[in-house]
Formats: sequence, structure tokens, C-alpha cells
Amino acid sequence: MRTLLALAATAALVAACAPDSDKTNPAIATEESAAERAAAAPAAGASSFTEEQARERIMAAGYTDVTALAKAEDGSWHGSAMMSGQSQTVVLDYQGN
Repeated sequence: MRTLLALAATAALVAACAPDSDKTNPAIATEESAAERAAAAPAAGASSFTEEQARERIMAAGYTDVTALAKAEDGSWHGSAMMSGQSQTVVLDYQGN
């Protein structure tokens, strides 16, 4: 009797601990992907970047010779930079895009 009770308890514990493979659990459910948000860049918003931080972010994206950085009314940083030997206009929004 004791053995039967121990087996029943063990079976119940194993069934309770078994993974439920019928359910899906996405890590994060979002309405838009990061690529979609980046496509809408630059986003307007209050930027907490200093001029030097904005310059460093732009250079980390592969640009060189970042000049004429100015903060716009929408909170984004605008300036000029070089990439692949060509002058480019660069914009950095409050999200760092």
C-alpha cells in the first residue's frame, strides 16, 4: 500500500513538472519591430544627448569628420559628416537613431 501511494505521488509530481508543449510564449509582444521604428527615424522628442555624445554616436555608426552639429527644436542633432569619402547630412534623434 505504501509503495502504491509513493508511486502515485511520484507520477503526479512528474506530470506537474513536465513542460507544456501546447502553449506558445513569445518573449515580447510588440506592435512594431525595431526595424519599423528605425525606418520612422528621426523621431521627435527631447534629447538628453550632449553634443559630444551625439558626435560619438554618429562616429560609432561609421561616419568621420563630424562637423556643424546643432540641436534642432524637435530635440534631434543635425550636422555634416564623411562616409566613404563623401559628405553626408546626418541626423541623430533622441533614441540614438
